Amino acid sequence: MSEPIRIVLVDDHAVLRAGLTALLNAEADMAVVGAAGDGAESLRVVSALQPDVILLDINMPTMSGLEALPELRKVAPKGRILILTMHDDQTYLRQVLALGGSGYVLKQAADSELLTAIRTVYYGGTFLHPSHAQALLTVPTAPTVATVADDLSILSERELEVLKLVALGHSNKEIAEMLFLSVKTVETYKTRLMEKLDLKSRAALVRYALQHGLLNADGM
Repeated sequence: MSEPIRIVLVDDHAVLRAGLTALLNAEADMAVVGAAGDGAESLRVVSALQPDVILLDINMPTMSGLEALPELRKVAPKGRILILTMHDDQTYLRQVLALGGSGYVLKQAADSELLTAIRTVYYGGTFLHPSHAQALLTVPTAPTVATVADDLSILSERELEVLKLVALGHSNKEIAEMLFLSVKTVETYKTRLMEKLDLKSRAALVRYALQHGLLNADGM
């Protein structure tokens, strides 16, 4: 190819960005043209540079990757978005694909697999690890409308806010700062949510939010 694949890195860890830049720029067909440390900054960088591929983390301050993803698609409609994350979680994977992401790579495998993923999405494909593709064959059962209404009615407005932010990948500390609460209070809300909804883990909260339409474009 005459021109390299133009890539923007979006991750809040400067050391990781530096390492990825070195890895990708060593490839003859790739060039890192920009980087951003959070979702909000990524909108400005990507809008200005119009890259071919955007490598996007999920957990970031200010605006998470899941919040930024649909906005990035608006400012760079031709760019392909590839999630690079530590979360080996099929619920996140489903969210990414539903929001228009083109692939999902784990940071633990960010070497040859990442290079393959970038080339795959650049040429119009979708990249998933075989185990992730297999997981997608198991379609979660959607709750009925009546169940959704009944379930959501037992949550307070603040509990819904916390639930959405948890599902969008924010840490307890980030949620506390965004809602002007203490970290301990946020932990209390999460415990209360799991008790009310009879859920046993953070992943279950994420799945619940996704199934109940709380992460739609206008749901946050």
